[in-house]
Amino acid sequence: MTRSDLVTRLAERFSQLTQRDTEFAVKTMLDAMSDALARGYRIEIRGFGSFSINRRPPRMGRNPRSGAQVLIPEKLVPHFKPGKALREAVDCPPADDDDRLDRLRD
Repeated sequence: MTRSDLVTRLAERFSQLTQRDTEFAVKTMLDAMSDALARGYRIEIRGFGSFSINRRPPRMGRNPRSGAQVLIPEKLVPHFKPGKALREAVDCPPADDDDRLDRLRD
């Protein structure tokens, strides 16, 4: 599912919201999540999962063309850990998309 698919689906589901309002809400939420991760905070959405930052320590790599050793600097990368409800919803046998979404919400 892409961002535009999410916006379309939410706009269809909540008829009181316009497409533009839905798009603004999704953009605002994703921007807030990105900003929180950039500041080093952890995000937890119950039943869905958690987002955090993992540190990759510096290491020695190799240039594949010349074979010379290269120092790869430390890196901070986003990490997602799915929640129990999401794991169970994904693991269950194929069902109607709406049924799967309802199980995820419960």
